[in-house]
Amino acid sequence: MSLKKAYKHLKTVCAHRRQVRKNCFRMGLYWQGLTHDLSKFSWAEFRIGTKYFMDDQSPHNGERAEYGYSTAWLHHKGRNKHHLEYWIDYDVKGHHHIAGMRMPEKYVAEMVADRIAASKIYKKEKYTDASPLEYYMQKRDYHVLHPETRALLEKLLNMLAEKGEDETFRYIREEVLKNSTDRSAGK
Repeated sequence: MSLKKAYKHLKTVCAHRRQVRKNCFRMGLYWQGLTHDLSKFSWAEFRIGTKYFMDDQSPHNGERAEYGYSTAWLHHKGRNKHHLEYWIDYDVKGHHHIAGMRMPEKYVAEMVADRIAASKIYKKEKYTDASPLEYYMQKRDYHVLHPETRALLEKLLNMLAEKGEDETFRYIREEVLKNSTDRSAGK
């Protein structure tokens, strides 16, 4: 393991977590801001992140390019509820096919905070408030999402692109989270 790459990866993870924490705090999601992406410090994720570190994209892409899948991503998305992939399960209605489950609003809000932070880290000075929406739209048709979750996520990303962070975070804090029907509140 290269110490230089390990340091760069650690620096990137910490910068990302700092940005997500700032975003979450602006929405009133203090616990989520503090605990966001802690699994990135586990050996299963940190080792791979160091080995495949790249300045401009996720190290998961490097592992995928070599093996066709990413063990670090499989570990990560299974432990972090702000990833839409965490919420994929068998639909109990119909033919029990794989479907997106409805995400609690607090995790959709954290996903927005995460997408903003990731876009800022990877795009650097090219970042605009439209960057998270543009990235989402590139793979929109491949995401397995519950219709209500998709609608909320797209509403928030469009709001960010059109009205900026201040208005979007205010709306999330005062409208989305205040009126949440989240069954997992407090968990």
